[in-house]
Parts: sequence; C-alpha cells; structure tokens
Amino acid sequence: MMLIRYISQIGKYFLMLQEIFRKQTKWSVMKKLIFKEIDDLIIDSLGIVAFISFFVGGVVSIQTALNLTNPLIPKYLIGFATRQSVILEFAPTFISVIMAGKMGSFITSSIGTMRVTEQIDALEVMGVNSVNYLVFPKIIALLLYPFLIGIAMFLGILGGWMAGVYGGFTNSTDFITGAQMEFIPFHVVYAFIKTLIFALLLATIPSFHGYYMKGGALEVGKASTVAFVWTAVSIILFNYILTQLLLSA
Repeated sequence: MMLIRYISQIGKYFLMLQEIFRKQTKWSVMKKLIFKEIDDLIIDSLGIVAFISFFVGGVVSIQTALNLTNPLIPKYLIGFATRQSVILEFAPTFISVIMAGKMGSFITSSIGTMRVTEQIDALEVMGVNSVNYLVFPKIIALLLYPFLIGIAMFLGILGGWMAGVYGGFTNSTDFITGAQMEFIPFHVVYAFIKTLIFALLLATIPSFHGYYMKGGALEVGKASTVAFVWTAVSIILFNYILTQLLLSA
C-alpha cells in the first residue's frame, strides 16, 4: 500500500509540473510575483548562507590541519582540502539541505495557508491557473540560486583561510598555494549544474506538498515537515546520481 501511495504521489507531482506551463499568468502580474519571490527566497537567505558558509569553511580548514600530524605532509594541503570540500560538496549540497528547511518550510506554509483559507479555490474560480500563479515565480526566482551558492563558495574558502592563518595552522602563502593547486574548472561547472537541479527541487517539492495538503492549520505544519524531509532526501539522491554521471565518467 505504501509503495502504491508513493507512486501515486510521484505521478501527481509530475502532473503538477505539466500544469505549471499550461496556462500562463499575464506578464504584468507575473513580474511582480517573481520579484517578490526573489526577495523572499534569495535575498532573505543571504545572511544565513553567509554565516554558515564562513564558519563551516573555517571548521573544515581546522579539522584538516589537525589531521595533518605528519611533519612531512605539506601545509598547503589545508588550502587544497578546504577548496575541494567547499566547492564540490559543502556549498552546493550542504547549503541546499539547509535551504530545504528554510525555503521549503516557507514555500509549503505559504501555499498551504492559501489552501486552508480557500484562496487557491478563489483563484481557480477567477479562471487563473493557480499552479502557474503560485509555483512558476518560485522556479524563476530560484534560477538565481547559483548566485547564492557562489557566495557560499567564496565565503567558505575565505573562512578556511582566516581560520587556518589566524589560528596558526598554516600561513597565507601556503594556504593560497594549496587553494590554487591542480584546480579543475569543471568542478565549478559540476557544482553549478547540481545547484540548478537542487533549485528546481527546492521550488517544486515544497510547492507540491503545500498545494495538495488537506486539513487546517495543524496540517500546514505537518506538510512543512514532510516537504523538508522529501526535499532533503531528493537532494541527497540527486547529488549521488549527478556525481556518478558527471565526475566518475
């Protein structure tokens, strides 16, 4: 029964994705919705992303330094390990899981509240494609999500540099040498490809759970929790698939 239920949910999710592009809302209205979503989802997330990225980058640098106990191991590996960890995994994946909680809960609760208060039904009565009206602006807004992840990459490496240098674990020259050593530009491309896929998941899975929820105010909270779990699981699953496809070839 559980398997049938999950397959049914997945089918309904893809039907919702089709519905998003079926009947477009007027551009004059959509433009305002898109700018509002950019403010709510991207701009409002800058602070938490900057804070977490800076200090986790510092933690990665310190932990790497503490594990390099052999004096024969060069100190520039601290910068190398910090760069690789931040660009390949921390910034695109770890931040996205955190955003599944922040953005996902916001999206699910806002759409779920509209469902509870029958605002979605009112949109349908007026002839508006409610799925397009509610979900499409979020997808467009989250096309700017790579910008957020780019900031996370920069601040993560900066935090690693400051923790390594001012913590006395390495010097600035060695850290920068390590950060530049054997740099592969495709790793940044790989990170941004993952980011765009994660952005689509962040926009659509919480929207799905908010749009199709049933009940009252209590169920809005439950839907937000379920949306976070499924968004995080999907991000981790797609992270594995994309890593296999893009890096192991």
